[in-house]
Amino acid sequence: MLGRKQPTPRDDNATAPCPGKVVRAGATFRLTVSFMLVVVIAFISVEGWRTWRDYRAAFDSARDSVTNLARATAQHAEDAIRQVDVLTVALSERVQSDGLQGINVPRIHELLVQQTQIMPQLHGLFIYGPDGQWVVTDKSVTPDTANNADRDYFQYHRTHDDRNLHIGEVVRSRSTDELIIPISRRLNNPDGSFAGVLLGTIKLSYFVDYYGDFKIDDKGSLVLAMRNGTILVRRPFIASVVGKSLADSEIFKSYLPVSNSGVAEVKAIIDDTDRLYGYRALTTYPLVVEAGLSRESIIAPWLHDLWKTGFVLVFLIAVLAVFGLIVLSQLRQRMLAEKALRHAHQAMQDMAMTDSLTGLGNRRRLDAVLIEEIRLARRQGSFLALIMLDVDYFKRYNDTYGHAAGDECLSAVGQAIARAIKRPGDLAVRYGGEEFTVLLPNTNNAGATRVANDILDAIRALKIEHAEHPLGYVTASAGITASHPASEQVTPGDLLKSADEMLYLAKQKGRNGWCSTEVVVHK
Repeated sequence: MLGRKQPTPRDDNATAPCPGKVVRAGATFRLTVSFMLVVVIAFISVEGWRTWRDYRAAFDSARDSVTNLARATAQHAEDAIRQVDVLTVALSERVQSDGLQGINVPRIHELLVQQTQIMPQLHGLFIYGPDGQWVVTDKSVTPDTANNADRDYFQYHRTHDDRNLHIGEVVRSRSTDELIIPISRRLNNPDGSFAGVLLGTIKLSYFVDYYGDFKIDDKGSLVLAMRNGTILVRRPFIASVVGKSLADSEIFKSYLPVSNSGVAEVKAIIDDTDRLYGYRALTTYPLVVEAGLSRESIIAPWLHDLWKTGFVLVFLIAVLAVFGLIVLSQLRQRMLAEKALRHAHQAMQDMAMTDSLTGLGNRRRLDAVLIEEIRLARRQGSFLALIMLDVDYFKRYNDTYGHAAGDECLSAVGQAIARAIKRPGDLAVRYGGEEFTVLLPNTNNAGATRVANDILDAIRALKIEHAEHPLGYVTASAGITASHPASEQVTPGDLLKSADEMLYLAKQKGRNGWCSTEVVVHK
């Protein structure tokens, strides 16, 4: 429609009761729920962070432990073998200088016994000839038929001319039936040819006893192995495990080629146990030690603490939930009571703002809304129009048909006006008696004129009989005014006065029509 813009949707009842209470009740409800959620999230976040911190601390402590264990066992193995190494160097020098054929067997035997007694790790000291026969040993009895030519270490020295220390795989002693680690050197004749083998044997029980003194968990592990992966000693000690290979384990395949020491969390290939291992390769000898703590033992205290913390956390959340449900229930009851009160108050307010005869708004509603619409039009820079209507010759109608018929006529006219206005923001009220007012936001004079025509046509279309009217049926007259509050100093009284003047002018011109003007107020 020309000159009429869709207004911003608004509630015509500008004086709706208790909006502050509605907002406060809803805000309190949301604030309570939000507070409960924030507290729960805070509890979970803090405990989650603490739990993660404790988890990392448990593994950090375990890394320190396995690192120290690996360092201690590596140092122990190195010291034990170095002592035998130094001893065999001195003995080989002496034996080779005397020659195997010229050695004083009783004297060398006494020397070997003395050295074996000094070193607790030694199982025995042996000298073998080039054919593998026992020449001299620390043992009190030397078997005449004993021959060690079939031993791996003996065959190694016979085929290798280097005189370095050789560490062999674990074997069972032919003299005592104990498990031993052979530590051997090649003996040469003056011409460099093979003269025999000098052997020092370390008791496997020496390492087993030492490893048993460490306080580690039941599923922990301590391993001494050769660089090729062959197991020499392992805790827990199982004889069948000795001699097995760790070459395919993650530490030997992935870690040792990169670094001679470190920490790795892997699954053991011997017993399929997940452990945190500290590993270290000996600096002087081709040996590797591994010290492992089972993952189960590392996280067991942490899991115990986690269960306790979880129980406490669930209890606190449950208490908070119960408390929150009680508070929310009370808030909900309060909101329901306020809602019922608000509806009752609204009904009373609507009754106070509504004309009971026509169902339109009354003068009080117009007064409240008109002030707000002037402010809105001034803020938005839009037009505001007002139409004042009056039923023609209504006193004559009452005198002719009676007041009851007059009320029915006014009710029909009011409904016709309500049907003629289209926009939700337009307001139609019964101003008083037979007078009606239509307020049109965002509407200039041309648009208001168009609406006025529609209203007058709608009233005429009712064809309500009026014998005292020149046309024989009910009509109405209208006065139209429009303003631009942003550029004019307009008050509600100015609009009403201007529209009333135009209505008066329309009646003077013969009724059943309209007159309009734009309000201009001169200061």
